[in-house]
Amino acid sequence: MEARFSYDKAAPGVYKAMLGVEQYLENCGLEESLLHLIRLRASQVNGCAYCLDMHWKDLRAIGEKEQRLYSLDAWRECPYYTERERAALAWTEAVTLITVGHVPDTVHEEAQAHFNEKELADLTLAVTAINAWNRLSIASRTIPGTYCAAKSYPLEKGA
Repeated sequence: MEARFSYDKAAPGVYKAMLGVEQYLENCGLEESLLHLIRLRASQVNGCAYCLDMHWKDLRAIGEKEQRLYSLDAWRECPYYTERERAALAWTEAVTLITVGHVPDTVHEEAQAHFNEKELADLTLAVTAINAWNRLSIASRTIPGTYCAAKSYPLEKGA
C-alpha cells in the first residue's frame, strides 16, 4: 500500500487543529491509559491500521499488559477491565457506531454511573477525535509501522 498524501504537508492547518484537540485531552483529567484504550478500541472498530499500531505502542509504553491489549476486541467477555473502563468502552463503541441505533440510554446510564458530566463530555470528545483521526488516516492511507511511542517502560516478565 502506498500513502495518498500527508495532511501535515498538504494542509498543515488540519493537523494543527487536530493537535489542539489532543492537547486539550492530554490535560482534561481523564486517565492516560483510559484515553489510549478507547483510542485503540475505536481504531479496531474502524479498521485504522496506523492508529492501531500507534495506540498499541502507546499503551505498551505506559506499561499496559499485553493480555488486556490482545483481548480488547472481546472486552465484554474478559475479566481484565474495570467497570469504569467497560463503561468507557461501551460509550466508545456507541459513539463510533452512531448510525447503529445512536447512543442507547442503557449505555448512557452506565457511563453516568462512572463519569461525571465533564468527564463524559471529555470522553465523548476523545472518541470523536479518534474517529476523526481514523478517517483522516484511512482516507490518506497513512502507512503503519513508523510510529514510536514517546514514553517507554521495560516490559514485565511474562508479558
